[in-house]
Amino acid sequence: MSAARRSDEDEREAPRRIHPVKRVALATAGTLVLLLGVALLVLPGPGTLLVLAGLVILGRAVPAVSRFEEPVRVRAMQAMEASVASGWRIAGSVLTGLGLIAAGVVWGVRPVSGLPFAGWSTGSSLILSGVVLLGLLAWSHRRVRRGRQGG
Repeated sequence: MSAARRSDEDEREAPRRIHPVKRVALATAGTLVLLLGVALLVLPGPGTLLVLAGLVILGRAVPAVSRFEEPVRVRAMQAMEASVASGWRIAGSVLTGLGLIAAGVVWGVRPVSGLPFAGWSTGSSLILSGVVLLGLLAWSHRRVRRGRQGG
């Protein structure tokens, strides 16, 4: 076996060493995404997918966290499949996404006085939630349809 090949194998087998600054940055970003995902489990938004993303990011900084990824990944994929299981669910999700975008415009423009938390900070977050919802819905639909055609 050549020395170059041996060093490649050693690199794959050795645990990845991450610079301490990068580790702190990954841990911070992963924690923030994870907390946002937990909040979105009860608020409108892709909570399960953000919890999964947070765990993946956090798992790069803290390898012990990686053991929680697979159960959350399974649950996120089940939720994704359920979201596009019928035409009614797809229609409801599309209407919800469009409603979030419309509400964001209303909150940003403030045509009605007395709206709580009126302004573009609230409006833009509602618009972003609607766009993310529609994007995830399209991705879920393509993925499930591809799985049915291939399987």
